Amino acid sequence: MQSRKQRLLRQHRRSKRLSLLVGLLLIALLGIFVSPWLVPVLLLAAWVAHEAWLADHLFYSPRDDYRYRFPAEVPEFPVVLADGRLQVQGEPDLQGDETLLLEWRVKSNWLGRLRDPQVWLGDDCQEFERGVDGLRWLNLSGQAAALAAGRLQVGTRDCRLLGQGRLVVCRHPDHARQRLMVIAPHADDAELAAFGLYRRAAEVSIVTLTQGEIEARHFRRLGLDGAAAARLKGRLRTWDSLAIPLWGGVPQSRCVQLGYYCLQLPEMRKAPERGFGSRESGESDIRSARTFNPLRLPGDTDGVPCWRNLVADLRVLLEHFRPEAVVTPHPELDPHADHVAATQALREAIEQSAWKPTSLLLYANHLHDNDRWPMGPAGAGVALPPAIEPLPADSLWSPSLCPQTQLDKAMALRMQHDLQSPLPAKKRLRRRIQRVLAGRRWPNTGEDEFFRKAVRRHELFWVRPLDISSTD
Repeated sequence: MQSRKQRLLRQHRRSKRLSLLVGLLLIALLGIFVSPWLVPVLLLAAWVAHEAWLADHLFYSPRDDYRYRFPAEVPEFPVVLADGRLQVQGEPDLQGDETLLLEWRVKSNWLGRLRDPQVWLGDDCQEFERGVDGLRWLNLSGQAAALAAGRLQVGTRDCRLLGQGRLVVCRHPDHARQRLMVIAPHADDAELAAFGLYRRAAEVSIVTLTQGEIEARHFRRLGLDGAAAARLKGRLRTWDSLAIPLWGGVPQSRCVQLGYYCLQLPEMRKAPERGFGSRESGESDIRSARTFNPLRLPGDTDGVPCWRNLVADLRVLLEHFRPEAVVTPHPELDPHADHVAATQALREAIEQSAWKPTSLLLYANHLHDNDRWPMGPAGAGVALPPAIEPLPADSLWSPSLCPQTQLDKAMALRMQHDLQSPLPAKKRLRRRIQRVLAGRRWPNTGEDEFFRKAVRRHELFWVRPLDISSTD
């Protein structure tokens, strides 16, 4: 999956280089045959247009359909618009806690090529790609009462809904009432994906796999060389992984830091017995990050950062915390190499463990082909991500977050050292241009893009049952 994203990125860059070459040639010809003063004016205009409308990493056509399949037992109902309200055909028998997903063909108008098209569902706004013209999935979770009563109003900006829609009703128990384990490949992954869930969970443990030591350039401002900066960043993010969950009610005694090294998990899997130290800090003993762990783990014996130790650590943690459901990255949707490897290690640990969870709750903090998802401003609903290539037929669960929980989630992210680095001047200027020309908005809670993407009306999990039953 990571290779697919790299392939899409290379194609995107080749297309941009070709477009740039053609554009420069046209500007040069205008300068030669019309007026040389046009050259600087057109170059400036082209740069502003690029920053406003072409800087997104969108590796598919806005005209592509989103292709979702659901398990056969998930009920579907046709939906029509009548006087601006959704009318469900049939009797869905909504109780209020279902995950409600609405498929509809969305088509932008000419303004929808300059601004992000919006679909309003009651007081919730969900946005889509500029120039959208295809099947999209809206998230109606939390609005069952208005939908069942025929009172859920729908409005659009810069787009329209064509034909009729299809409502998918996913029914799940409240997984917050189960014993949960959250697998976080890096400090902040648990908060980004599941702060709202783990905050109200009856019993939860959080396991962070890596120290998060790489990309420490910001810390070199303290007069440190590259290795020392990486070690400092690793120590700070290790502390984040143990301390910040307390803001969500999870005590340190239920948080574990395994101390492996960033971007080395895939290499560890290829050679399970071999140790892979940090690429940047110079360290190769994972025990330095495990000082505050509440229990002794297999990797504590020799401190070797190898796949064998990682799987053994996870096996012991499964047997110690005995989760009924495990929250972990989606191995087909989230392309980050460490995220894919984290779930692979978890599956191996489950196979070896005497304790068997009943389900996985899969999340995606990154995507292959759309760096802006979830699109739209902070606080808005989470429409389904692009699935140009069909995903496994998982059901979905999308619990709602109240405004206070959203604020607390933003503050949890605010504490993360990796999300505190100041925005580069180029990105600040790009945001100002996009605010004026494209109508985009960013929150005041933090500058990092995750403050917009992760602090939302919904959290979203793909529910994948395990074909093994729990044992006492």
